Amino acid sequence: MQALVIIDIQNDYFPGGKMELVGSTAAAENAALLLAAFRKAQRPIFHVQHISLVPTATFFLPDTPGMQIHPLVCPQEDETVVQKHFPNSFRETPLLDLLRIRGITSIALAGMMTHMCVDTTTRAAFDLGFACHLAHDACATRDLAHNGKTVEAAQVQTAYMAALGQVFAKVMSTQEMCASLA
Repeated sequence: MQALVIIDIQNDYFPGGKMELVGSTAAAENAALLLAAFRKAQRPIFHVQHISLVPTATFFLPDTPGMQIHPLVCPQEDETVVQKHFPNSFRETPLLDLLRIRGITSIALAGMMTHMCVDTTTRAAFDLGFACHLAHDACATRDLAHNGKTVEAAQVQTAYMAALGQVFAKVMSTQEMCASLA
């Protein structure tokens, strides 16, 4: 059985938020298509919401509009929301137990930030024995800097998807993933 896991598509990642990502709206629109397809197929859906408890955090602060799940992928009453405090959606959360209780062996993933929480969660899911399918166009990231050089978000996205697609996940488009549910 396959479940959809939507990682951290929260208001702070969108225009006007405290950590705006490149292409966040387009990625969330694709995640919304996945969400609709999984709902139609009556497959399990899990929303992951990051709430930062680090004293120096600047976004996803508790009880702020920025930490709320974005309206494009708002959970329905019967969908599980897992709150986390670390990049890995499995660390100190009930996600693993919830997936195992439901008999989930395969996970479709979408979310934000590609280079942080999506990467960490995908690798962890693979290590925990799940078959992973990652919707590359339903994820967003940002420019990164290292050693005086800036890597543009599009390059960051490509590099992470290429790396994850080598071993950890089948990387596919939203359209391909939705078609596989039919």
